Amino acid sequence: MIYSIDSSTIAKEEIFDGFYGVCTNLEDDTDSIIEVNKRRWEIEECFRIMKSEFKARPVYLKRDDRIKAHFITCFLALVIYRFLEKSLEEKFTANEIIDTLREMNFDYSIGDGYIPTYTRTDLTDMLHEKFNFRTDYQIVNMIQMKKIFKETKS
Repeated sequence: MIYSIDSSTIAKEEIFDGFYGVCTNLEDDTDSIIEVNKRRWEIEECFRIMKSEFKARPVYLKRDDRIKAHFITCFLALVIYRFLEKSLEEKFTANEIIDTLREMNFDYSIGDGYIPTYTRTDLTDMLHEKFNFRTDYQIVNMIQMKKIFKETKS
């Protein structure tokens, strides 16, 4: 068998160098399709976050209503996460935000109140600034904690 290089085919294909082909069933104008394609990575990232951080899969549920409730809960968590991400000016990764929120725990001391057990970081400081509450440097008494809950609900 003899192998050879077809220089004419290579020359024809060179005119497409630097172009990226997209197949779609969208019937929009080219600019709209290009804009959607540019943001595709965000959609893929959402699925990655739902699968890895929110443990959306595997699902060991059998009833349709429970499966739907599970995915609605995961979707709402994603919406809240995206809100936090935008509020924090996209300075932190999904992993950093979620791990920090999971670690922001308190011990309850009867008579004293809630004692923060987490370590202050740039992220916790920014959360406090953006959402107008402080829980990191003092014991938070019951009245203050109820006030924080009330403010976060409105």
